[in-house]
Amino acid sequence: MKGVKKQSLLEETLKLHIKGLKLPMPITEYKFHPTRKWRFDFAWPDKKLAVEVEGGGWINGRHNRGKGFANDMEKYHEAMDLGWNIYRCNSELIHSGRAVELIQKLLSASCY
Repeated sequence: MKGVKKQSLLEETLKLHIKGLKLPMPITEYKFHPTRKWRFDFAWPDKKLAVEVEGGGWINGRHNRGKGFANDMEKYHEAMDLGWNIYRCNSELIHSGRAVELIQKLLSASCY
C-alpha cells in the first residue's frame, strides 16, 4: 500500500512481544494529530498511550541530528498537549523484554 511505512525489525519484534503477553494489540502508524501528518509507531487510542521505537541511536540517524531531533520534540510536545502519554524505547529495551514489561504496566495502570 502506497504511503504506509513498512515496520522495522525492532517494531516487528516489539509487536511479537506484545502478542506473546496477550496484551491488547496496538494500532500501528496511528495518525494522532488533527492537522499534522504525525504518526505513532504504536498507539492505544482508548488509553491515549503511544509507543515510539527509537532505532538508529548509534548510526547518527535522522532522529539524532539537530533538525530531526527538534522535529521529534515538536511532535511529542503536541501529542502530550493533546493528552497522550508517550513511551520511547530502543533496541536494548525491546530485546531485553523490559519495553514490553513497561507497556504491560502502562496499559494496566489505573491512570489510563
